[in-house]
Amino acid sequence: MSSTSEISVQNLRKTYRVPERESGLSAAIKSLVSRTTRDIEAVKNISFDVAPGEIVGFLGPNGAGKTTTLKMLSGLLHPTLGAISVLGHTPYTRHKDFLRRITLVMGQRNQLMWDIPVADSFDRNRAIYRISHREYAETLDEFNTLLDLNDLLSKPVRNLSLGERMKCEIAAALLHRPQVLFLDEPTIGLDVTMQRRIRAFLGEYNRRHGATVLLTSHYMADVEALCKRVIVIHRGDLLFDGDLTALIERFSPHKTIVVDLETERADLSSYGDIITAEGNRITLRVPKTKTAEVTGKLLANLPVIDLTVQDPPIEEVIEQVFSI
Repeated sequence: MSSTSEISVQNLRKTYRVPERESGLSAAIKSLVSRTTRDIEAVKNISFDVAPGEIVGFLGPNGAGKTTTLKMLSGLLHPTLGAISVLGHTPYTRHKDFLRRITLVMGQRNQLMWDIPVADSFDRNRAIYRISHREYAETLDEFNTLLDLNDLLSKPVRNLSLGERMKCEIAAALLHRPQVLFLDEPTIGLDVTMQRRIRAFLGEYNRRHGATVLLTSHYMADVEALCKRVIVIHRGDLLFDGDLTALIERFSPHKTIVVDLETERADLSSYGDIITAEGNRITLRVPKTKTAEVTGKLLANLPVIDLTVQDPPIEEVIEQVFSI
């Protein structure tokens, strides 16, 4: 394992043995005596390292093995095979020093107590992590500034909106100033404004504290805003590990050209595939190798007001990866 990595994963595997049987009473009775099982490989022999202070996007469709991997990295699950090191610790040993320096945030799980004020849940975490009152006050003041929590602290959690609750959930998970953050869909279900607020907070936390972050998200805006590097897994296999720009270069053979014309043109299909045509603005998809040629023709042959060449949306690139 690399001595310069805060997270090191080598040949990691997780296999679940699950029972299976046919439907019906006789099959149920038979399974009491002789149970049939099959193995499901949730994670298959993946390896990667994450350097101190790095924010890495951990991408894949539902069932790809992302959450299973995060649970192994945080010590909640024991791997079937392979070696893991986080901050120099083997996660599943659950050493106290390890637990004090990491956090796991799952967007669909609650850690705040439902019927008591947010401030009381925060104070409970202060006691659990043995945070000094001075450090707790400093951290809470910092989070109040970044997340605007003041008006929420006295409210019971059940009275908060989803966006308000997620702000408080993330703040509670970071009160002990963890060095490594495992974030599993932290902005799931939130509106666009709240997603931006959470992203900005996470980026600022990383800058201020040098935290290492492994982030899963189905919102590609989260990944584009926070991550220079992405790891892509599918059906438990690692498909890609590298720069986000390299992912686009490798898996997308097209560019997008957006052209604004002085007058409406009904058909530009001879220049490329028309994605949208709204009034004088047409969006085309063209092969990368022909981008310069098509751009030149558009400028030479048409009354162009403005023209931009863009990489395709990251969602489109990810779909291309998963179609392999």
